[in-house]
Amino acid sequence: MVSPQERARIIALIRREVVPAIGCTEPIAVALCVARAAETLGCRPETIAVRLSANILKNAMGVGIPGTGMIGLPIAVALGALIGRSEYQLEVLRDVTPEAVAEGRRYIDEKRISIALKEAIEEKLYIEVEASAAEHRAVAVIAGGHTRFVYVERDGEVLLDLRSPSAGEEAEGEVPLTLRRVWDFALTAPLDEIRFILETSRLNKAAAEQAFAGDFGHCVGRTLRCDRERKIMGDSIFTRVLSYTSAACDARMAGAMIPVMSNSGSGNQGIAATLPVTVYAEETHATEEQTIRALMLSHLTVVYIKQSLGRLSALCGCVVAATGSSCGVTYLMGGGYAEIAAAVKNMIANLTGMICDGAKPSCAMKLTSGVSTAMLSAMMAMDGHCVTPVEGIIEEDVDKCIHNLTAIGRDGMNETDRLVLKIMTHKS
Repeated sequence: MVSPQERARIIALIRREVVPAIGCTEPIAVALCVARAAETLGCRPETIAVRLSANILKNAMGVGIPGTGMIGLPIAVALGALIGRSEYQLEVLRDVTPEAVAEGRRYIDEKRISIALKEAIEEKLYIEVEASAAEHRAVAVIAGGHTRFVYVERDGEVLLDLRSPSAGEEAEGEVPLTLRRVWDFALTAPLDEIRFILETSRLNKAAAEQAFAGDFGHCVGRTLRCDRERKIMGDSIFTRVLSYTSAACDARMAGAMIPVMSNSGSGNQGIAATLPVTVYAEETHATEEQTIRALMLSHLTVVYIKQSLGRLSALCGCVVAATGSSCGVTYLMGGGYAEIAAAVKNMIANLTGMICDGAKPSCAMKLTSGVSTAMLSAMMAMDGHCVTPVEGIIEEDVDKCIHNLTAIGRDGMNETDRLVLKIMTHKS
């Protein structure tokens, strides 16, 4: 059982990690950092210098910025300076208007923005913004989390410095998890304390339904609902799970002004952790309690895996998020802890190694691959089939399997990450 004190810490963790976001979280985090620098400066910046880690740069190059019809970092930076409000966090650009976009275009054309790679840093999530006007200068730095400000300075006066937190501060925010603890929490926490997780379902399903009515990205979600595709794949719970998940991603990656509920700093992870569970629960007439517990199981599994993987890596986030939704769906199928653990092992045996080559419209295709594997892994687990410890990176202990996955994504794929960024930045 999870003690009341542990339960309170886990709930606080979930509330920190599962939050609304408008737009891809990497360029939005950059806009957030710019907004804070501009607010600290106290006036409209005349110039803005942005220095980013390679992973932030990679994930911000090819994605649409909400409400602008434009792609990439320059417009996100411009709008962060002009209309961004840091108090909005990952919804920093929610006040964007056509007039602001036009002003942002002029700001870019006037060559007020410079964007560069921050050299010689180990942190994969790092954003540094220097805003200047007249004789004044302000600096803001985000690191370690998409909304985690670690440094703020104005005219040489340090206003915030968390770049070297004490051991006590680090331990305070840490909630050690195992898959068993995730399961125990999701299945025993009082419903009234975790009912808030239903908001993930409302927000992300609404995003998918808006996407069905539009023309976003590669239209993966709409494609799965067309007559030709239904003749091939049928009209089933499986295809509806895929179409809802990919549709929400279609809209988000295309820069639609549609909020989604993110997980661990990623909207796509929030979508993939939510919609397979939501659709399966609705299609099978699950009770509200079952739906709440399945969603919590899914989202907390994602948070757990991300603890050792890190915010950004060379491993596609859909692998982690779909592993969470596989757990939620397995529970809704009537599975217990043994089946949940089997589903996780099946996922790790199948999807480990899928690369992240930046945030972009084709992420919807990767989410579809991840979620289809999640459904397969759940069904196999329910039929008593699980990849065995003599196969590949799978071990008897499911937590060791998870740490094998995250070690590969965090450490083993670093050279892959560098090569992917090189390819992306040297295309003709």
